[in-house]
Amino acid sequence: MIKSKMVIVTAASILCGCENMSPGQKGAVTGGALGTGIGMVAGGSFGQVVGAGLIGGAVGYLGGSAVGNR
Repeated sequence: MIKSKMVIVTAASILCGCENMSPGQKGAVTGGALGTGIGMVAGGSFGQVVGAGLIGGAVGYLGGSAVGNR
């Protein structure tokens, strides 16, 4: 229960600090958070969770940059 609350507080803190970020940076933060969250929920090992966060961050950055360039 405490772990879930910490994840929610951390996510809210990160998302509130994104006011002056570019669309690519916002996408990277969102993708990294989603990738890590999905890895944790799926019950992956530490390496799998970190890998999912890194992949999610990269995909989020590319997607955010593509949307920002329109």
